[in-house]
Order: sequence, then C-alpha cells, then structure tokens
Amino acid sequence: MFTRRWEPMAEVWSEMGHLQEEMNRLLGRLGNGTRALFAPAYPALNVWEDEQNVYVEAELPGLDMDSVEIYVHNGNQLSLKGERKEPADLKGTWHRRERNYGRFARVFELPYAVEADKVAAKFHNGVLLIQLPKREEAKPRRIEVRVS
Repeated sequence: MFTRRWEPMAEVWSEMGHLQEEMNRLLGRLGNGTRALFAPAYPALNVWEDEQNVYVEAELPGLDMDSVEIYVHNGNQLSLKGERKEPADLKGTWHRRERNYGRFARVFELPYAVEADKVAAKFHNGVLLIQLPKREEAKPRRIEVRVS
C-alpha cells in the first residue's frame, strides 16, 4: 500500500507558480517598459481592408509629419516611428499631464503581403491614412467550378 505524506503548502506553492507564469506572460506582452505600465499603445490605430488594399489609420494630432517615418518590412510588417516634441514655452505649475511627448514606435504585422513600392500616405486633421496595395497573390480570386 502506498501512503502519501500530507503537505499542506503544496497546493499553495502550485497556485503561486501558476500565478507567476500568468504575470510573466502579461508583463511580457507590455514590452520593455518604455511606456508607463498598462498605458495604451501610441498612436491609436485602425486597420481594415477592401479587395485591393489594406488601410491603416493612425491618430497623430499636433505632430509634424517631417518627424514621422513609415516602413514596410518583409512584405507584411508596418513600422511607424516618430517623435512628438514638447513645446518649449510650457511654463507654470502642472495640474494634469496626460499628453505624452517623446519618441514612439509601432511595429505590427499586416494581414496580407503588400506592394511596398506602391504605398501611399495622407495626413489630414491629425489623422494619418496609409494605403497599402495588396500583392496579387493576396487578392481574392474567383474559382470557376466545372460541372461534368
């Protein structure tokens, strides 16, 4: 007959191990700490598509477009980098400071491979719209069914 020694803390240590794994996974998603913990990614993005293009819309109010860089890597990764400069004439006592200044970067995978040399971008009313034409192999094709 096998008897097992009663260990009252075994369940507690097991649960603590699971909790640590979950915290590591959560904190790993937040990046390297360059942003405040739990702060939303900047800039806020919308991504959608039609049959011909993938569109990315980024909110960048008050930014000078000379300080923004857009890159397409590996056919399906978009990189958006820039800097929001802090105005030099901000003086006085701060009561609330929610707008961030400094460098930012967003890199994310697009849903399809795109034609990097045909990408177009427009900036209007603080919103950057990037139009990324899909590669031919990413476009939907109608398949004809033959009846025999």
